[in-house]
Amino acid sequence: MILTTIVLFLLILGIIVFFHELGHFFMAKLYGVKVEEFGIGFPPKIFGFKKGETEYTLNWIPLGGFCKIVGEDGENKKDPRSFGSKSIFQRFQIISAGVIMNFFMAFVIYSIVFMVGAPMDLRNEDLSKAKKVENQEVMIIDVLKETPAGSVGLRVGDVVLKANEKKINNIEDLQSFTQENLGQTVVLTIYRGGETIKEEIIPRKEYPKGEGAMGVSLADTAKVSFPILESIKRGYERTVLLTIFIIAAFGGIIQNLITTGKTAVEVAGPVGIATMTSQAASLGFIAILNFIALISVNLAIINALPFPALDGGRLVFLLVEKIKGSPIKQEWEARANNFGFILLMALMVVVTFGDIAKLDVWGKVMGLFG
Repeated sequence: MILTTIVLFLLILGIIVFFHELGHFFMAKLYGVKVEEFGIGFPPKIFGFKKGETEYTLNWIPLGGFCKIVGEDGENKKDPRSFGSKSIFQRFQIISAGVIMNFFMAFVIYSIVFMVGAPMDLRNEDLSKAKKVENQEVMIIDVLKETPAGSVGLRVGDVVLKANEKKINNIEDLQSFTQENLGQTVVLTIYRGGETIKEEIIPRKEYPKGEGAMGVSLADTAKVSFPILESIKRGYERTVLLTIFIIAAFGGIIQNLITTGKTAVEVAGPVGIATMTSQAASLGFIAILNFIALISVNLAIINALPFPALDGGRLVFLLVEKIKGSPIKQEWEARANNFGFILLMALMVVVTFGDIAKLDVWGKVMGLFG
């Protein structure tokens, strides 16, 4: 299971970074900039082949990819095939193409999800333009800790099929059954990740306001699909709303760091994201697609931040060049990017160790060896 999760996580990360670098690649080619190498993964190289002037390589370290562009650090400005020889506007487009590609990738994925059909909360969706609505069911959308549901291991995404032998068609069915069986052991038949399982649970007679007898939030859901044009419209809207939400969340994190020195939410690193990958995989292919789109938008926004070593930082240097009428000294820009890269790696290490401690990854790994 751990190995499968790692492979899936690396595959998802590789796909997202591949499309990011593909954006830089296509825009560089469009403006006649020479691309020396387009690599999947990072060296050392497994194998490669050369087509035209570009070498295409597959590498051993499966953490994304890269696009090696001539003059990408501002050198070789006299070479017409160099990145440094291009106008500010052209360089701006080449640098920003990776971020744009990740947004576009999320848009395409969401459009496909709406076309194919995905579980939707029937209370919050306008289904007047839906092509098909099928498989109506009751889904758990939140599980509170230290409640009957939390203690027996119910999960977000679980579908409640039966309570004892009573078929559950909607939320009202489950709520009325629960009220009739407070304090008694009941058996819930749950559909989870392609499997049907049974969980025993005792609904509480007394419970805090807002928690309910079991400690779950429920939604009446159904698999809903839309026509092509409506799917494209909804794919665009979903991408824009997700972008706004993530930017607002980042803003909240930064504000709390400045005012309190703490983040209001838990920040996940690679280990945390790998854990979320496993959770998404357990919910099926559509959930994995949604997860890929989410991470793609996250990567786009992070890369757009005005921080050295990121695409956004490089765009800031272009803006300064435009304002002052001449480029920043190449060595200064290189130092800033190197310093930014070191800071990012240090932050990655800190967050990763936080993931390991929080998720007890070390204990689980050692458990594999008895």
